[in-house]
Amino acid sequence: MSEISPPNLPALLAGRRRILVTGGAGFIGGAVVRRLLAESEALVFNLDKIGYASDLTSIEALPQAEARHQLLKVDLTDAAATAEAVRQADPDLVMHLAAESHVDRSIEGPAAFIDSNVTGTFHLLQAVRAHWEQLPAERQVGFRLHHISTDEVFGSLGETGRFSETTPYDPRSPYSASKAASDHLVSAWHHTYGLPVVLTNCSNNYGPWQFPEKLIPVVILKAAAGEPIPLYGDGANVRDWLYVDDHVDALLLAATQGQLGRSYCVGGHGERTNKQVVEVICDLLDDLLPAGAPHSRLITPVTDRPGHDRRYAIDPTRISSELDWQPRHSFEEGLAATVRWYLGQQEWCRRVREQGGYSGGRLGVLAAAGAN
Repeated sequence: MSEISPPNLPALLAGRRRILVTGGAGFIGGAVVRRLLAESEALVFNLDKIGYASDLTSIEALPQAEARHQLLKVDLTDAAATAEAVRQADPDLVMHLAAESHVDRSIEGPAAFIDSNVTGTFHLLQAVRAHWEQLPAERQVGFRLHHISTDEVFGSLGETGRFSETTPYDPRSPYSASKAASDHLVSAWHHTYGLPVVLTNCSNNYGPWQFPEKLIPVVILKAAAGEPIPLYGDGANVRDWLYVDDHVDALLLAATQGQLGRSYCVGGHGERTNKQVVEVICDLLDDLLPAGAPHSRLITPVTDRPGHDRRYAIDPTRISSELDWQPRHSFEEGLAATVRWYLGQQEWCRRVREQGGYSGGRLGVLAAAGAN
């Protein structure tokens, strides 16, 4: 592991005592909430609709949660409830992570992504703007809204080049189009109304506590169970993988130190093809579960995802140079820790899949069938 230290959270918050995190019962939002509870004295208000991928297990296990964590069970598509939640939280900082985020689900049911990611962000912006405008001057000075987005808004790269903050938007899926729209709304509220905002666009996150419908946890759990491992198309699609704790470092730096109105791209220097990721997981499992070796025999090509972006890669120069951010985990270190975590948490995976109504099967197949 790198010798780089995580950010000094109390120093970064600089007196911001009330933090509103939207989507704080999700994978990345939960990691942010846990860090805030563990390393600061802030009161954390967790606005989450408690959807299929939401889970509070990791937060409620912290001793600080009882006194300093408050769940606000609110769907951002409800404007009145959103406004009331912001009023109740009375925040000094808002970190907006709530979003529908699974591309395959957006292919099957795009309406939920427009409702949540576009309309929901609009309602939050209106509520936060009203809150900010009535704050006393001493609190207005430090107030910020940090909008967390994805590199998928930039579309697909060829074999060379990397996304940066100046890359034109070119979303290709209902999910990425909805996130692109939300990015533009946040930027517009800054330029039109003066709302103090910062934006970040990150590469693919992985790590503990991720709902097991995404590539890495799906592969780990299927391989451990001796089931076929689905690999889209030729497996040559490239993603830039970012360990979730390193992303949290970047988010806290951007939220508190980023230049207002500015966006920051966050990538983990972890470019791998999907096939390479699957093969590394199989190699790790061969060591950890030798009875099932070789796990690579389970890799099974399946029909590619409609509109599947070929390659993502992030140039994180801006956040590295301006905010002194660097990932603390190599891809190999982070993936090994993630594999071990999922092997030890299979009961949690079973429970959240059951309560989320997800059987572990492939999503997006209806659109795939219709596209053929």
